[in-house]
Amino acid sequence: MEKVFLVSSESVTEGHPDKLADQISDGVLDAILKDDPMGRVACETLVTTGLVVVAGEITTSCYVDIPRLARSIVKEIGYTRAKYGFDGDTCAVVTAIDEQSTDIKQGVDSSLEQREGEMSEEDIDKIGAGDQGMMVGYACDETEEFLPLPIALSHRLARRLSQVRKDKTLAYLRPDGKTQVTIEYRNGKAVRIDTVVVSAQHHPAVEIGQIRADIIREVIGPVLPSHLTETEPRILVNPTGRFVMGGPMADTGLTGRKIIIDTYGGVVPHGGGAFSGKDPTKVDRSAAYMTRYAAKNVVAAGLASECRIQVAYAIGVASPVSLMVETNGSGIIPDTCLTELVREHFDFRPAAIIRDLDLRKPQFRRLAAYGHMGRIDLDPVPAWERIDRAETLRKAAEQKR
Repeated sequence: MEKVFLVSSESVTEGHPDKLADQISDGVLDAILKDDPMGRVACETLVTTGLVVVAGEITTSCYVDIPRLARSIVKEIGYTRAKYGFDGDTCAVVTAIDEQSTDIKQGVDSSLEQREGEMSEEDIDKIGAGDQGMMVGYACDETEEFLPLPIALSHRLARRLSQVRKDKTLAYLRPDGKTQVTIEYRNGKAVRIDTVVVSAQHHPAVEIGQIRADIIREVIGPVLPSHLTETEPRILVNPTGRFVMGGPMADTGLTGRKIIIDTYGGVVPHGGGAFSGKDPTKVDRSAAYMTRYAAKNVVAAGLASECRIQVAYAIGVASPVSLMVETNGSGIIPDTCLTELVREHFDFRPAAIIRDLDLRKPQFRRLAAYGHMGRIDLDPVPAWERIDRAETLRKAAEQKR
């Protein structure tokens, strides 16, 4: 029996208030890592009408002028005039920063393995996980990004929407914007784009008819693949009819409130922890990158058409408490064998992740909009998007068949 279903995913531009908050949090992290690679950062941001609040727990040997940094990010994104609903020059910036909890610090600085005398020779066991929880990584062969098609297209549309604003192709656009794509699948294969939604903040004098025509021509048309639009999709542009009030004036923004956009668009489960504003000892972030790295290499090796990896930790313990690989029946060898391969070729202890993915350097604000996974549009491409272990995995799998 033919199985038909619809899958939707969304993205937002860097001017969306939640993403504005994410970028400020990661901007603080990058500024600290630049001068203090060992700094401990857990930074949260709230933005609302005329106000930025930066709070969290930070332990570092360097100084960062957080208000000045926050204002520069707000202005760089495009909020430079009060009529846009937010202005980096005039908004208030409030900070509330404490040091990292000493209880957490002792578990990160000295893992359970170290305290019990079970450290490896390379001291990789020294750093304990910064929190408990589970993280999920995923990859599939549906797109060049190794991402599910709905989230890949949503991100492409959102980046294009930002581009035509910045290069003045559509000069009346303002920073806030959202995209959403719904795709029809038959027996697991994408067959057509069903619905596209684009909401774009704009100058009040521009009529909805012009906005719709311009967005279809300049944003949607260049992005959608023609083989999936032979049946014309339903297109909704600014479906309320008006999107003048946007950004923090229209909606309070918070760090970590777009975690599904940050990963795989809801196609697979999310571990629950946000990424932005957290240094790499926080496995919410670093282990999510590592599971993506492993899953992408499994798919790139041709061992499965899709791969989902879940890893879980206990706070203060270096080694994961569990690791699971699942391919939804697409693996060329059993999932249990793939789990063994992943265990053999990827080290999920926090210190090893930080080492292998080079996570103690500033690189995170650039990920705080348009997703943390599949970012082949960036230069350099993030380390977890490499497929440098695919050939090794392929050869190892041949020995298990």
